[in-house]
Amino acid sequence: MNQGAETHGATSGTGTAGGHGHAAPPSAAVPVPPETPPSPLADTLLARLTECYPAAADPERARSSAAYLKHVAPFLGIPMPERRALSRTVVAGTPRPDEPDCVAVALRCWALPEREYHYFAVDYLRRHAGRCSSAFVPVLRHLVSTVPWWDTVDALAAHVAGPLVAADPEQARTMDAWIEDGDLWVVRTALLHQLRFKEATDARRLFAYCLRRAGHPDFFVRKAIGWSLREYAKTDPEAVRDFVDAHRDRLAPLSVREATKHL
Repeated sequence: MNQGAETHGATSGTGTAGGHGHAAPPSAAVPVPPETPPSPLADTLLARLTECYPAAADPERARSSAAYLKHVAPFLGIPMPERRALSRTVVAGTPRPDEPDCVAVALRCWALPEREYHYFAVDYLRRHAGRCSSAFVPVLRHLVSTVPWWDTVDALAAHVAGPLVAADPEQARTMDAWIEDGDLWVVRTALLHQLRFKEATDARRLFAYCLRRAGHPDFFVRKAIGWSLREYAKTDPEAVRDFVDAHRDRLAPLSVREATKHL
């Protein structure tokens, strides 16, 4: 799934908290998933989805896709263009969802093992994030911290967490809590949630987050720090240059390289 994620070097063996090149589980016990509400719309979508996706499966591609993403989940082996074409067929003629529908679709897709179902949920939430309120945040955290890897987390951060915070600035406090979390993917989400904010970026919060996690040992967190700074540099290059110059001794070399790549 190409969501524009910053993952260069992620297969080097330093890409997880455990440093073993595969997704390490959070240190804390996985919380009980949020309750899935009844949703006739989700019933329709899941019935269509589980009929048409398996019919397009390619076992050889499935093996290579799983290997590329460090076997975080099994795959059906559907190329992205074909998968999105199938998804358009799945949603054709269905009404716009309300928030319980979004919750049900996301959680029911996440409960299926193959990664393509998770991708469907991410795409669906990207399209309908505006239908969700702050009550969706616990569901979002479940998605970010369950079967986590950059291919789903980055899109959820920029296209779901970001819009939720933009719609309800009080949710910035949630991001303040997430930046302190013990789960590296929750931390990465907090770092990346302003990725598309441009002039609306809370630079003070962004810089504080980067400093708070500057010493994090994980590749994905260090990369996210640099990526978030580099993206904001498109809006205010001088602010990013000044921040990096002032804190170069605290930031990881990877974060500095990424932040200053186009400065």
